[in-house]
Order: sequence, then structure tokens, then C-alpha cells
Amino acid sequence: MSNRRSRSSNMITEDQINDLVSKLQQLLPEIRHSHRHSDKVSSAKILQETCNYIRSLHREVDDLNSTKVPCRCSQLLAHSGPSVHRYSGGGKPEVLPTPRSEGDILSSPHLKAFRFNELKNATRNFLSDSVIGQGGFGNVYKGWIDGLTLGAARPGGSEMVVAVKKLKAEGFQGHKEWLSELNYLGQLHHPNLVKLIGYCLEGDNRLLVYEYMPNGSLENHLFRKGAEPLPWATRIKVAIGAARGLTFLHDSKQQVIYRDFKASNILLDSEFNAKLSDFGFAKAGPTGENSHVSTQVLGTHGYAAPEYIATGWLTAKCDVYSFGVVLLEMLSGRNAVDKTKSGVEHNLVDWARPYLNDRRKLFRIMDTKLEGQYPQRGAYAVAILAFQCISEAKIRPQMSEVLAILEQLPVTRHSSRSSPARAEEIPNSISTREGL
Repeated sequence: MSNRRSRSSNMITEDQINDLVSKLQQLLPEIRHSHRHSDKVSSAKILQETCNYIRSLHREVDDLNSTKVPCRCSQLLAHSGPSVHRYSGGGKPEVLPTPRSEGDILSSPHLKAFRFNELKNATRNFLSDSVIGQGGFGNVYKGWIDGLTLGAARPGGSEMVVAVKKLKAEGFQGHKEWLSELNYLGQLHHPNLVKLIGYCLEGDNRLLVYEYMPNGSLENHLFRKGAEPLPWATRIKVAIGAARGLTFLHDSKQQVIYRDFKASNILLDSEFNAKLSDFGFAKAGPTGENSHVSTQVLGTHGYAAPEYIATGWLTAKCDVYSFGVVLLEMLSGRNAVDKTKSGVEHNLVDWARPYLNDRRKLFRIMDTKLEGQYPQRGAYAVAILAFQCISEAKIRPQMSEVLAILEQLPVTRHSSRSSPARAEEIPNSISTREGL
């Protein structure tokens, strides 16, 4: 009898089970996002997503150990970045060089440490009218500071326009991405990387101050309703600038893998020079005899390389794939993922791939806004290059090779400038891949 009582007292009631399921649904991002309108989720789904999420947390800890960011474990479980797409993958973490500590990063002589009130005044109290960009990270505001002192702007002074990114309080992951951006942009300087002027860290407030890019993002010019179509020559100029930025990162003494190359992260100055922004996901490349870095898979759906999604193995070729996707966006005027379309047209790579090697069919994917105002030989060369970039990793070109091809392209319909317009004219290092 006593055994029965003991067994009965240890049993979990149906109400308790339902309560636990409800709590798990709140904790697990995949279930919370995919089943927000469902009343019931199968036990198998709960267990599967629990395992997947635990794996992702292991990767968070691996990244924590490689970045020396103070741990906020109580907030870690609650994080689910709205614009970040996570994929579970295998692979044993590899040893990387010991990175700089948070103190070293924050004491960079190249960056100004702003006070929160300074940036509050610079953006007119973060006025909604000052918002020039929005995302899962938070808002970007237009602000004004003194160009000489970097202090408060004064009447009659040397006023400088800046962009102030104010991050949402998202615990460990948000802080880590903020610190990563400080780490890389505080050390790396190149004409095709956006200039980071300074930062603010006060309490839960994390802000970054950049040079202002008056022409916004490539994404806005390609996809915003009512936007003036970008001419072919400007698209090539932007592609070359972005390729130079990526080549610089990949060829640096300590290779940097950007990991989130997409149209919204390519900013344009007053002359439409391209500059890479948002280094929150950037990662040091493999060292020594290592062929890859094994890490938590972060990025944006439609741009992330398939082998990276499947394994978590990160290489510079993952950036090359993303670059190929952006080339397709510039060719077609279509988003990497189009939620308004179904079937094969939903994914740009799947839809465009069959047309890229056929010059007679290429017109089917070309942006109608260009109205034929582009050199056909140049467009075909870009299509071939995009095809190579989205091919299997082992046959993708290096970014330096991609840049060399882009810099040879004709930019007008009647340009006499020599160009690798036909497959047989593309340098052997590129054209021999997949029999081109």
C-alpha cells in the first residue's frame, strides 16, 4: 500500500505535462516561431527541438570560450534573434588563437567612447524622425556631432553627420555581436569597410557610431518600392567595391570571414562606393593546417552556403557563395528569398541557376528595370561568375579571382573595353570549373 502511495505521489498529472509543454514552447525558438498559432505540438517535435536547441547552446558556449565575453547564462536561453536564422550542424570545435579581451577591444585608440547623453543629444533624443534604418538588432538613427572634437555639435562649428546604431537589450548574444563589431571594425580599415567612429557602453545601453552613408543600402535601391532603378554601371561599381572589401578580409594576415554578406549590409556613400557594414557575425578564419572553423551557424536565410548550414564548417568560400547570391540579386532585381512566390521561384538560386549558363535564355532572369540598358557580354560574364560562386564549395573561385573578373567587365553597352564575356574568355582558374 505504501509503495502504491509513493508511486502515485511521484506521478505527473496531465495538467502538469501540459504546463511543461507550454513552458518548453516558450523557450524553444523553432517551436515558438513555427507553431505560434497551434494549440498542440507533438512530443516528438518537442524532443527534437530540445535536442537541436541544446546543440545550439553548446555552440554558444564554444563561441563564448573563443571571445572572452562575460557570460550572461540566465539570458542566453531566452535569446532568439528575430532576423537571425540558426541551423543545427555537426563538427568538433577547433582551437583558434586567443582573441583580444573585452577590455582590450574597448580601449582601442581608434575609437571614441561616447557617453549615452552625448548620443542622446546627437540624435535629438532618439527621435523617431531620425530613424534611417531598422532591423532585428534595433534602430539606426541619423545624428550630428562636431567633426573636429567628436563632441556635441555646436552652432557654426564643423558639424559631421553620423549613423548611430542603438541595439536592443538581447543578453549575451546581442552583447557578443556588438563586441564582435567593435573588435573587427576597430582594427580593420579599408575604403570598402564602413568606418566605425566610436561606441557607447553604459548599463544596458550598447550603441555604435559610424560614418553616415547617404545613399543607404543596396537592398533599398534594388527592392524598395518607388526606388530609382540602379543603372548597370552603378551595379557593377557596387559589386566591385563589395568584392574589394571581402577580398581585403579574406587576404588579411588573420583571415576574417564576414559570415553575413547580403544586400542590406552593403552601404553606399554619396558616390555609390560600396562599404561593408555589420560585423556582428564576423569570425576569424582557420589557422595552421585547419581547413575550416567549426561554429554555431548564423546568417540569413537565402544567403548562407548550403555546406555551412549542413555542417557548421565555416570557410571563406561561404562568403563567396553569399556574394554569388547578391550578384544574382543585382542581375535579376529579385530578393534571395521571395515570400510572394511559391515553388522554385521562392528561392532565387534555385530559380536562376538553369539560365545562367545559357546566353540565349539569360534575358529571362534579367531585371526588367534595366530595360536592356546593359552590355549583353558583360551581363553574361556576371551570370557565369555568379554561377561559379554558387557552385559546390571546392570549385568556387576565391574572392580575389572574383574581383579580377569584375574589374575587367564592360560597363556600357558600347564599351570597347575587353571583357571575359564568353565562357571561353574567362580565365582558366575560373572557366575550367564544371567544364566551363
